Amino acid sequence: MRIVVGISGGVDSSVASYLLKEQGHDVIGLFMVNWQEKDGTCTAEEDFEDVKRVCNKIGIPYFSVNYSKEYYDRVFKYFLEEYNKGRTPNPDVLCNREVKFGPFLEKAKALGADMIATGHYAKKIEKDGKYCLYKADDINKDQSYFLNQLSQDQLKMVVFPLENIDKPKVREIAKKLDLSTAEKKDSTGICFIGERNFRNFLKDFLPAKPGKICDLDGKVIGEHDGLMYYTLGQRRGLNIGGMKGGNGQRWFVIRKDLENNILYVSQGEDDELFSDALKASGFNWIPEKPTESEFDCFAKFRYRQPDQKVHVKILSDKEIYVDFYEKQRAITPGQFVVLYKEDGQCLGGGTIDEFYKK
Repeated sequence: MRIVVGISGGVDSSVASYLLKEQGHDVIGLFMVNWQEKDGTCTAEEDFEDVKRVCNKIGIPYFSVNYSKEYYDRVFKYFLEEYNKGRTPNPDVLCNREVKFGPFLEKAKALGADMIATGHYAKKIEKDGKYCLYKADDINKDQSYFLNQLSQDQLKMVVFPLENIDKPKVREIAKKLDLSTAEKKDSTGICFIGERNFRNFLKDFLPAKPGKICDLDGKVIGEHDGLMYYTLGQRRGLNIGGMKGGNGQRWFVIRKDLENNILYVSQGEDDELFSDALKASGFNWIPEKPTESEFDCFAKFRYRQPDQKVHVKILSDKEIYVDFYEKQRAITPGQFVVLYKEDGQCLGGGTIDEFYKK
């Protein structure tokens, strides 16, 4: 079987490529350049050098393809629009749907691929002709959260070689093979854009509008640099920690008033940041919409969060209302709510629009 691997220059995709080659598949590495800058901040060139070294080491051909325009049009514009609305988007989820499993998949088919593969920690299981997404065996690294928007056509074409391998084992395999990526640290930051000073990066694309920081009584206690730079529950970077009259506890962001350009903050872990329910739109059901209109399951409201028990009401094909069994902190519009069964099956995900207190 010919399998085209999305190889990034990291250890996970490197080992995924090796495992497929060992299984006897005809493996091709395909490196995506999805962001370009003149200042050299992006690590694409360095990553591609690692791709070359890895592919030569394990004996597979490799190609590079530039999807910078597709990424900008399909992912980054949405990213900017959401920040402009005062929301906090998750571009990694859209990058998977719109690029890694979009133009990349089409290019793989043009290379004669029967399947594509990625270094994601996730699992696919076929049931009655439908493709279900599950958590990987390594729960600490599970990335099914970021794949919640994949369609049946996309899932049909992908294999996850790391579905039942934990990260230490992946590192061990890479070391035994003497791969250049064996000790390379995991990537963080915005998908394909990488680590950088986020405020400096964002102000190149959106004009900052400084304004007042107020406590919940409306007292002005500082000035913010622009609402787009802050997210609900944020504690760092507020620059108001030493003000007089406080109770000595750390300040954190409670809400953003876009109309009046005011950032509201509070001290201490009080009830202001907790909510009881949310509404989400753009919901993508995997493998399909349930027949029942209400049901209990588990949810994540951010990556790395432990599963939370919830009650779901389906409002329409794309909208859901989620009641929490326990109050949740800092539910953030623009982020994704992803639903799971107790056995780890991912039911899909949607964008959080609103949250409610009862």
